Amino acid sequence: MKIVAIIPARMGSSRFPGKPLTPILGRPMIEHVYRRVALCEQLDATIIATCDEEIRQAAESFGAPVIMTSDAHERASDRVAEAAKELDADVIVMVQGDEPMIFPDMIDAAIEPFRNDDSVGCVNLSRRLDSLDEYENPNTIKVVTDNKNNAMYMTRAPVPTLTKNGLADTIALKQVCVIVFTRSELELYTHLEATPLEQCESVDMLRLMEHGRAVHMVPTDRDTIAVDCPEDVSRVEEMLRLDELVKSY
Repeated sequence: MKIVAIIPARMGSSRFPGKPLTPILGRPMIEHVYRRVALCEQLDATIIATCDEEIRQAAESFGAPVIMTSDAHERASDRVAEAAKELDADVIVMVQGDEPMIFPDMIDAAIEPFRNDDSVGCVNLSRRLDSLDEYENPNTIKVVTDNKNNAMYMTRAPVPTLTKNGLADTIALKQVCVIVFTRSELELYTHLEATPLEQCESVDMLRLMEHGRAVHMVPTDRDTIAVDCPEDVSRVEEMLRLDELVKSY
């Protein structure tokens, strides 16, 4: 099984223009993502997919391979699907370019279901929410699962309703942005019509769910912080100062 990671990145973020090249500990954020993903020993390659020349130049300066894509994509998954057409891979791992705290073992966990079950087409990681701020934050994608750990819905709203004892006694989960597809499922994704809830919530995975496809959730204990807005940069930078993985690259 050949496994390739693709990191989608673009300069035109509505909430944080130029985000991938934001400096964190003296390196552009996209470099942290690339180097940490590439540390996963199960990957045959790690590639950055972008429509922006600035990102291409930055990526090539630190040795990352780049595939240029259309600038018309609204969904990261569609950008990854375009890039994947040029690659020989059975499984494609998508890691968002704003996840500079990604750990290789998170990718290992997300890949594992594909080794054990041929019916699995798409896997996401999830983590239990323990912060009320994250629970209420629309930048955090919440996920509700069934008793087989398949996603029933993803939303930016705070769900499920808290019990009388609050978040500590409520099983509230967030999507962690390691998303893995088989080649056939990713090709299917990009040929499916965009769906109303996908557009309303701005959540890629809802396209699959609204078309009746399964999204299997795998729990992780890793607590990462995505850089969604400029205010997140200082928080992430402080955490990375204490991070042992940074020393390996």
